[in-house]
Amino acid sequence: MRFPLRLPRESLSFRAARRGPFLQVAKSAVAMIAAWIAAGALVPGPPPIFAAIAAVLVVQPSINQSFARAVERSVGVIVGVVIASLLGIALGSPTWVILLAGAVSLGVAWALRMSPGATNQVAISAVLVLALGTATPNYALDRVLETVIGAVIGILVNTALVPPVLVPPAREKLDVLGRELAAALERLADALETPQSRESLEGLLLEARLLRPVRDAAAEAIRDGADSLSLNPRSSRHRADLAEMQARLDRFTPVVTQTVGMTRAVYDGYTPSITDDPSVRAIAEQLHRAAHDVRLEFSLDPNTEPAPIAEEPALTRPLQIRTPSTEHWVLIGSLLMDLHRIHESLRDEPA
Repeated sequence: MRFPLRLPRESLSFRAARRGPFLQVAKSAVAMIAAWIAAGALVPGPPPIFAAIAAVLVVQPSINQSFARAVERSVGVIVGVVIASLLGIALGSPTWVILLAGAVSLGVAWALRMSPGATNQVAISAVLVLALGTATPNYALDRVLETVIGAVIGILVNTALVPPVLVPPAREKLDVLGRELAAALERLADALETPQSRESLEGLLLEARLLRPVRDAAAEAIRDGADSLSLNPRSSRHRADLAEMQARLDRFTPVVTQTVGMTRAVYDGYTPSITDDPSVRAIAEQLHRAAHDVRLEFSLDPNTEPAPIAEEPALTRPLQIRTPSTEHWVLIGSLLMDLHRIHESLRDEPA
């Protein structure tokens, strides 16, 4: 039996999931035009293609990334034009030399352990120098100067025109983590209070495990926010917020781990009779309180009626079970250990 060849949908799409900010497009256009004009005035000769390309590539979501891309671009162009000049002077510029220059450039970049971006830039620069110009020292030097001018203008434009700050997206991701963590605690509490089928337990475990990628997304967003503040003149007003978000993420990461662990324990040790166990119902009540406190810590609106203005944490003291059930003592003991750790994390006030 033959199966039809089907390509993944992602491989057939040229569109991104989300449209990038228009400001980034505008800054790239301004940088390209400014680099073209400046390089054309300072470096006479062919149209300043290298300067325009460098300016567009250097305008990145953060100034720190712009600086890194400028260095990567400049080094790649320098290595590429040097290789092209040497081969052009020695062999001329027929088609086969252009192809040879591209292959040699890739090999040299690999030998120097250059980054993928720099490696591609070395090969592209070598091919463009031989295809568009003459392989002379003056021509190669002019192309290097063009690239440096374009890179510098790209950095200046990205810095001067509303430097990007990625702290608000980090806060959104962190709020999503708080919301999903509270919902996972509520779902686990409900599973301990009402009988569950095997299918519902599998869904419960799957949803709990999804907390980990949500937590990773929040951590990545915070790292991007920190990167956007590097070399950014607007960083001073945002660093305290970002530090507070990092502290909150560090504080609630163990709660994510314990929530997943408790859900796994319920999945493995579940029996329909646990819903009638007073100890289990007491644990469920504590989980509801923990979910309430997570929403309180993340300043999220609870799903119930509006809370009082001065709302207090609900999980005020650890739950103690004096006489564990003989039938469910293994599950109860496991839940109590993780619940105690959740209590410690929620009561641990940030410094």
